[in-house]
Amino acid sequence: MDVGSGGVEGRLAETAAAYEGWLGRQPLSANTKRTYRVRVGQYLEYLSATPAERGDPLEDTHARDYAVRDYKTHLKTVRKAKPSSVNLSLAAIDNFYRFVGLGRPEVRREELPGAAPKALSREEQKRFLRAIERSPEARDRAIAKLLFYAALRLEELTRLDVGDVPLSARKGKAIVRSGKGDAYREVALNAEVREELDRWLAARRERFLSVGFAGSEPALFLSRKGKRLSTRAVDLVVRRLGEEAGLDAPLSAHTLRHTCLTNLVRAGYDLVLVAEIAGHKRLETTRRYSLPSAADREEAMESIRVEH
Repeated sequence: MDVGSGGVEGRLAETAAAYEGWLGRQPLSANTKRTYRVRVGQYLEYLSATPAERGDPLEDTHARDYAVRDYKTHLKTVRKAKPSSVNLSLAAIDNFYRFVGLGRPEVRREELPGAAPKALSREEQKRFLRAIERSPEARDRAIAKLLFYAALRLEELTRLDVGDVPLSARKGKAIVRSGKGDAYREVALNAEVREELDRWLAARRERFLSVGFAGSEPALFLSRKGKRLSTRAVDLVVRRLGEEAGLDAPLSAHTLRHTCLTNLVRAGYDLVLVAEIAGHKRLETTRRYSLPSAADREEAMESIRVEH
C-alpha cells in the first residue's frame, strides 16, 4: 500500500487519515468506529515514538507482530490498562491491519477473569419487588414479575400472546414459541406471577371493551392504544421501576433475567434444569451463573480476618 514518503510521522499521519476514510465505509456501528479510530490513533502515536524492530511494522509481518506485542506490554505496564481494555485495543489494531492488507497480528489476547453475569443483590431485589408492589398499573406489575421470576428475554416477553400463558388456580406456564435460535420452551410460573397475570388479564379485557375492540389483538401485553407492546416500551417500564426502587444503575430486562437464573443456581438447582428454564443450548453458558461476583470475592476476603 502506498502511504506516502514524508518521514515516519508524516507517513503514519497519512496512513491514519486513509484508515479513517476506509473505516467510515465499513458495516460497523458508530460506537465501534469511534472506538477503533481512537485506539488505532493511540497505536500509531506509539509507533511514531518507538523505533521499529527488524523492519517496518506496516510492511513486514514479523515487525508487525513485534510492534503489536510490545504495544500490548506498553498498554499493560505504562498505561495500566485492564485486560478488557487491552483486548479492545488489539481488536482495533486487527481491523487496522486488515485495512493495511498485512493480516491479523499474531498476538495473544489477555485472559479475562471469570465473572458471574450482572444480577441484583438481595437488598436490590427486595427494593425492586417493593417498587412493583407500589406500581398502580396492573400491566407493569405483570411485566416486571414475569421478567423477574421466569427469566424471559425481552423479545420473548413481547412476543407472548394471551394463549401462550395458560393459567389455573394451581399452576401456569409461559410458552416461548420462538426463543433464541428459534427454540421452543415452556417455563413454569409461580403463584406470585400467576396472580399478577390474572389481574392484568382482567384489566386487559376491560380495556379492550372500553375502547371498542372485539379482541382481535392476540398480544398479551398491550399499549394504551390496544397494540402489541414494543420492546422499547417494556424497557422503559423496567427502567422506571428500577429508578423507583432507587437502584444505582439503569435496570434492564437482561439484568432481571440474570437475577432469576442466579437465584436458581445459588438455591442449589441442577444446572441442566436451569439451562432448560433459561433456553440455553450450551451448559457452559449456564455455568457462568455459578461464578463468584465481585461482592462474593470481597466478602470472602473480609471473612478471613483473624482477631489478634
